[in-house]
Amino acid sequence: MACAAAAPIVNGLEQEFEGRLIVVRVDIQTQVGTQLTSQYGSRVSPTFIFFDEVGNELWRSFGSIDSEQVRSTLSSLEIIP
Repeated sequence: MACAAAAPIVNGLEQEFEGRLIVVRVDIQTQVGTQLTSQYGSRVSPTFIFFDEVGNELWRSFGSIDSEQVRSTLSSLEIIP
């Protein structure tokens, strides 16, 4: 349920930050999804993780997502002005 509830928010943020933010969606029911879940220590779905351009984790949130929190985080990380 949480993934479905988050989808419109993530879609909106993806459109808003097009060209500055890449959104990658991973289905944890697939082999790749299972591997990534293990690799990144994620036990809650959905999990939202921001990485920098070289793959360093910058931010993580579990369950629900708030677009204002995302904007604030992106601004504090100087990803957006």
